[in-house]
Amino acid sequence: MQFAKRLEPLQSNVFADMDIAKAKALAYGRELIDLSLGSSDLPAESHVIEAIAKSLYDKSTHGYLLFSGTQEFRCAAARWYSLRFGVSVDPETEVLPLIGSQEGTAHFPLAVLNPGDFALLLDPGYPSHAGGVHLASGQIYPMPLREENNFLPVFEDIPVSVLNQSRMMVLSYPHNPTAATATLSFFKQAVAFCQQHNIVLVHDFPYVDLVFTETQAQKTNPLSLAPSILQADSEKTTSIEFFTLSKSYNMGGFRIGFAIGNRELIKSLRQVKAAVDFNQYRGILNGAIAALNGPQLGVQIAVDSFRKRRDAFVNSLHRIGWEVTLPKATMYVWAKLPEDWSKDSIQFCKDLVENTGIAASPGAGFGKSGEGFVRFALVREPSELVAAVDKISQFLQLVY
Repeated sequence: MQFAKRLEPLQSNVFADMDIAKAKALAYGRELIDLSLGSSDLPAESHVIEAIAKSLYDKSTHGYLLFSGTQEFRCAAARWYSLRFGVSVDPETEVLPLIGSQEGTAHFPLAVLNPGDFALLLDPGYPSHAGGVHLASGQIYPMPLREENNFLPVFEDIPVSVLNQSRMMVLSYPHNPTAATATLSFFKQAVAFCQQHNIVLVHDFPYVDLVFTETQAQKTNPLSLAPSILQADSEKTTSIEFFTLSKSYNMGGFRIGFAIGNRELIKSLRQVKAAVDFNQYRGILNGAIAALNGPQLGVQIAVDSFRKRRDAFVNSLHRIGWEVTLPKATMYVWAKLPEDWSKDSIQFCKDLVENTGIAASPGAGFGKSGEGFVRFALVREPSELVAAVDKISQFLQLVY
């Protein structure tokens, strides 16, 4: 059997290798504490579940859902966004439902890239960003994220020859995996840069709510840690932004998100989606509407929970002598590895899970510039995270 060449770059999957290592740990009788996957362990709010449950008994929700049937959800998304960021949105032409933001970022390159075109991607970055470019037969130019640059790309370092073939740039802040944040000033630079070079600007925005305001200035203006790209491009000249309800509303398994942005970009993505799917079950959209329109207390509870987890985990790492930066956002801790593993994060994570049952994500799985780091997802209660660090400490003492 012969397969398409576009599958070749998708065959190497660090996270599949980690699944094998986790299986070995379980076979050894280890108790698995899985901090490798950024899937919230918190429940969706009861009013969201009730809206979905009620829909199940309504036979009118059981058929295919066409675009016109998503109007109420699109209106809820537009209203939520406009109230949040102060930018007006047309729900008819500037909003598109998605099966999570990952589906949007994976499908969108098919709408804007021709074979051989470059996409400018963050390195390290979320794997589906690269996967979508490969499926569109595009080329990837990785924009290295360095600690000394606060894990922000340096646009001036991109070669002119690459810019001449570039059609798309993908940003994502607050950032997975580094937990870095970006300012509105940075986004304005990005918009101006993309306008200058006729590049579509994509912003993947899953962690819009998972920010930890520490200073009075941040508490007064929490958007300073997580601005929208459309605040920097309010005319929507070149930008599209992807949202998900997975993180803010603990609805990862429901697979619901949306895109907001330039109407031509929205139209192009809608054309791609029309060729491969309809829409989610209407009941899931009803749950999402309840989440966006309803009380937001659950969002704050989630943020407070992850703040407590962050503090417990980072303080415990500091206690054992592993210095890491306190993240300002997301559900992750991005930790620089001890010298012995600075060039082999994959082996570190394999050894760690097989010896302790603690699973983490190797930095190399997010791109070449992620090597030398490891990502821990804060998806357990504080006491379990402290216990995990105790096991990590024992592992480090064992190998040194």
